[in-house]
Amino acid sequence: MTAHEGNPAPQGWSEPRATALLVLADGTVLEGFGIGAIAEAPGEVCFNTAMTGYQEILTDPSYAGQIVTFTFPHVGNVGVNEEDTETVNAAASSGVRGVVVHAAVTEPSNWRAARHFDAWLKARNIVGIGGIDTRALTTLIREKGMPNAVIAHDPKGMFDVERLKREAAALPDMAGLDLVPLVAATQRYDWSETPWQWPQGYGKRETAAHRVVAIDYGVKRNILRLLAKAGCDIQVVPATASVKDIIDLAPDGIFLSNGPGDPAATGEYAVPVIRELLDRKIPTFGICLGHQMLALAIGGRTMKMKQGHHGANHPVQDKTTGKVEIVSMNHGFAVDPQSLPENATETHVSLFDGSNCGIALTDRPAFSVQHHPEASPGPQDSHYLFNRFIALIETDKAAKSAA
Repeated sequence: MTAHEGNPAPQGWSEPRATALLVLADGTVLEGFGIGAIAEAPGEVCFNTAMTGYQEILTDPSYAGQIVTFTFPHVGNVGVNEEDTETVNAAASSGVRGVVVHAAVTEPSNWRAARHFDAWLKARNIVGIGGIDTRALTTLIREKGMPNAVIAHDPKGMFDVERLKREAAALPDMAGLDLVPLVAATQRYDWSETPWQWPQGYGKRETAAHRVVAIDYGVKRNILRLLAKAGCDIQVVPATASVKDIIDLAPDGIFLSNGPGDPAATGEYAVPVIRELLDRKIPTFGICLGHQMLALAIGGRTMKMKQGHHGANHPVQDKTTGKVEIVSMNHGFAVDPQSLPENATETHVSLFDGSNCGIALTDRPAFSVQHHPEASPGPQDSHYLFNRFIALIETDKAAKSAA
C-alpha cells in the first residue's frame, strides 16, 4: 500500500518521488510526501475523526508518543495561529510524534492564521506525511488495532527502509508506558485565563469563590480556562506533588487532569496520592487520564483499547439524566466497568461501543469522565460538568459550615 506506486504525484503535490515514509511494525511501508520536520520519529498510530481543530489536537499533551492520522482529508488549509495551542508546558516538546494527512496543504485561508501549517510543524519538530490513503490506513487500524510505526521525512527521498522496519518492530507497546513526565509541568503555577470570546479574545478571572488544585498529568489549557470561568482560583501542581504539597494549598476541590500513556504506569506514583485525597473527602473531578486513575484509586482496573476513541463526534449518554451528548474524545485506555467496586456508579457510557465514560462515588464527593468536556476541538455539550463540579464544592462547603 503506497501513495503513488510509480504514478504521478496526487493533485496538489509536485514531488516526483516519495519524500516521506510511514513504516509500520508489521513491515508495511506507506509512501507519501513529506511535510513538517525533516526527521524520523517513532510512535503508535491512531486515527482522529474530527473535521476541524487540528492545531488543538496536535498540541494536546494526551497524544504524547502517538502519530495522528486525520480521517478528514483537508488538514492544514486554515493555517495556525498563536491562540489555539492546548499544551501549557512550553518547555516540553510536542507530545505528538507525527501527523498523517491525505490532501496537499494549501496556503492558509483563515483570517486568524499567523503561520503556514508546514512551518508550524517544523518549528514544533513534528514529522508529517501527506498523499496517504487515510481511509485505508484507518480501516487497517480498526481491523488490527493501533500499530507502532516510524514516520520519516527526507526531501531527497533517501531512506534505509530495512532499518526503519527493524526500528518499528522493536518499539515498546504503549501499555506499561508512563509518558506524563514528557509533557506535564515540573513546578507549581497559578492560572487565571478564561475562555476566548469574540471580539475580546481571552479574558482574565477577576474574583474567585473557590480554590481548586489541579494535578497536571498533561493538562489542556481550555480545561483550566473553564475552571477559571466557573470562578475558581486555580493552583496547578506537578503530577509528582505529594499530599502535603496539595493540602498546604487549602483546596476546596481537586482536579485530576488528562494526560498520555498507560494509567496503570502513571498510577504507580499518582494513585496513592489520589487515594489519600479521596479519604479526606475533598470534592474531586477527573477527566480522561484523571478519570482512569480515579478508578484505579478505588480498586478498579483499566485496559488497553484496540483502536481507542479519538474524535470530536462521539455520542455519550449521561445515565444520571438520560440525555445524549456529542463529545470530544482522545484515549487509548478505558476503565473496565466490571471491575468497579460497589461505591462507584457508572454515570456515562459510549453509545459507539458501550465502554465506560464516567463514574461517580457514592460515599465520597468525587466523579470523573472519560471524554473531554472542555472540547477544543469539539462540541460544548458537556460544559455542564464544570458546573456539576462547582455544585459539589458548594455542597461540601455548606455541609462544613452547618457542622
